[in-house]
Amino acid sequence: MKFLIDFLENENIEATQVFSHLKCSKAEALTLRYMTSQYVGGTLDLQVCDVLMELFGTKAYAHLDHLPVMKSLMDAGWVIQSSFTGLKMGEVSSLELFNSAVCLSTTFLKLLEEGTLEMILPETTPYADHLEYLKDQFFRIELYQKLGATRQNGPEFSHGFNRLQTTLVMLEAKIAERIKATKNDIIIEGLFEEHALEEKEQIIFLALLKEEYAGEFESLREMNTLISLVSYDDYEKIKNRALLEDGSKLVESGLIDYDEMLTAFGGVARSFYIQEEILQKIMHPDKEKKNKKIKLDMLVEQQEIFELIDPKTSLDDVVMHPKTRELMNTLLKQVDRTVVARLKEWGIKKNRRGIDAKVLLYGPPGTGKTMTAVSLAKSLKKRVLSFDCSKILSKYVGESEQNVRKIFDTYKEMCIKTKSEPVLLLNEADQFLSARSADGGSGADKMHNQMQNIFLEQIERFEGILIATTNFLESLDVAFSRRFDYKIAFEKPDFKQRLDLWRRVLPESAVYEADFSIETLAHYPLSGGQIVVVLKNTALKVAVKEEPIFTMEDFIQAITRETSGAFGEGKTMGFAQ
Repeated sequence: MKFLIDFLENENIEATQVFSHLKCSKAEALTLRYMTSQYVGGTLDLQVCDVLMELFGTKAYAHLDHLPVMKSLMDAGWVIQSSFTGLKMGEVSSLELFNSAVCLSTTFLKLLEEGTLEMILPETTPYADHLEYLKDQFFRIELYQKLGATRQNGPEFSHGFNRLQTTLVMLEAKIAERIKATKNDIIIEGLFEEHALEEKEQIIFLALLKEEYAGEFESLREMNTLISLVSYDDYEKIKNRALLEDGSKLVESGLIDYDEMLTAFGGVARSFYIQEEILQKIMHPDKEKKNKKIKLDMLVEQQEIFELIDPKTSLDDVVMHPKTRELMNTLLKQVDRTVVARLKEWGIKKNRRGIDAKVLLYGPPGTGKTMTAVSLAKSLKKRVLSFDCSKILSKYVGESEQNVRKIFDTYKEMCIKTKSEPVLLLNEADQFLSARSADGGSGADKMHNQMQNIFLEQIERFEGILIATTNFLESLDVAFSRRFDYKIAFEKPDFKQRLDLWRRVLPESAVYEADFSIETLAHYPLSGGQIVVVLKNTALKVAVKEEPIFTMEDFIQAITRETSGAFGEGKTMGFAQ
C-alpha cells in the first residue's frame, strides 16, 4: 500500500506517484486526499457540502466557489455518486451536487493500490504464431466489452471511459504494426481479406472466436450483445443489426451461423457461432486435412439414389393443424442450447452436436406431408436428401435388401465427405413400414420381411433427422412405430384452413369478377394439394381468354373435374404462400 500511504502523507502532493496519473489540479488532488483519509478511517460516503466546508471553509462562501472541483472529479471518474443518490449525472449542475453524497470510485481505489492504471501493451514485433496474434485480438475484444459496459451511462461520465478508449486506439495501432511486420501468413487475417470483411464484421467474428476458445462461457454469442460491441448509440444498434441478419456477409459467406432459441417471453433469440470447418482451420492451421469438405451437390450428381432439395419455404409458410404445429415447434426446440445441455446432463441425448429425430408423417395424399418435411428442414437451416421408396423393389432376389443398406450407407458417406448433416426424407415409405408377414410363407414374403428387418435395424442406428411419409397408418408394424420419436397425422384441412390456403395461393395481381367469393371456394372439401391443382388448371383456362378475369364458374368447373376423378388425387409437394 506504499502508493496509498505516499499519497496521504507526502507534503508535496504533486510529487506523488498517484498525482502523476490524475491529470487534475492541486485543489482537486487535495480533495481526493481528504476523501481518501476518511475512506481508510472507515467512512465510505461523504456529503459534498461537508467535504468542501472542511477543506475550504465557509468564509465568503469559499466552499461554494469550489463546487466545480467536485464536479470536475466526478466528470473524470475519480469520484462517483453514492448508490442511494437519485441525481442523473448527465443532467446535474454543480449546485445540485452540494447536498448529495459521494464516494471514491473503483478506478481511483485501484490507482491508490497499484500506483498506475496503464495497461501493458504488446511490443511491436512480428507475430511468432497465431496464438500471439489471438492473445492481442482477445485483449482488444475485452476492451470493446468494457467500453460497451461503460457507454450505457454516457461516455463523458463513465469511469475510465477515456482511458479505455485511448488504450484501445493504442492497442489497435500496435496490432496493425505487428501484422505488417509479420512475414508468415495469419489464417484469420487471410479470412478477413478473402471475404472482404469490414472492421465491425471483424470485431464480431473475433468476439465469437474468443467465445469458442473460452469454451464454458457464452456471454458473447447473443445477437444484441454482439451488436453492442460495435455500436455507440441506439441508432447504430438498429443500423448494425444488418451485420448479423440472413443475407449478411458473415452469415452468407459461411463463416458463422446461428441457433434460434425460445426466450422466456415466447420470442426467438439467435445465438451465433463460428462454423466448424472455419473453427478447425483457425485452431489447427498446421494440420493438413486429408478429408477435405466436398460439396453435397457434386456427390448427389454422381449417384442415382437421392434427389437433393434446397428448401424454399419454412414452417411459417405451411398451413397445418394447431396440434401438428405444436409438435413441430417442440422438435425445433431441440436446437435450443439450454434444452440440449439438459438432455445431455440427463443422459437422454448423445454427446453430439447435431439434432436427433425420427419423424413419421402420415395421412391422405395432398395434405402437405412432403412440403412440411422440406419446410422443417428449412427452419433447421438444412438441405434435404430425398429418396422415393417405390424404387427399392427389385425383381432380383436379394437386391432389395442390399438397396436398403445402400440408402443408409450412402447417406452416411455423404455426411462424412461433406461434413454436413442433411435431412434424410423417405417418401411414400408404405412398403417399408407395413406389418411383416407372420408365417413368411412365400419367397416374396420372406424377402419382404428380410428387407423390413434391415430397414428396422438401420432406423435403430440412425443419427440425424430422418423423416418418413406414408399414406397409411393402419398397416404400420408396431416395431416401426416404437422407433419414431414423432408420429404426426395429416388430415384434409377444415373450412378455416382451406380458407387460409385459398388466400395464400390466389394470385394478388390477378383480376376477379365482382361477386367472387373465397368463402364459397373454401366450402369444397379439397386437400391442400387439390387446391393447388385446381388453381393451376383454372389459371391456364383464364390465361387464354381475351379478358383474363377469374370467375367463380371457372373455379367450380375445375373443382368438379378434380373431385370427379378426372385428375385423381393431386400428389403435389404441399402448399405455401
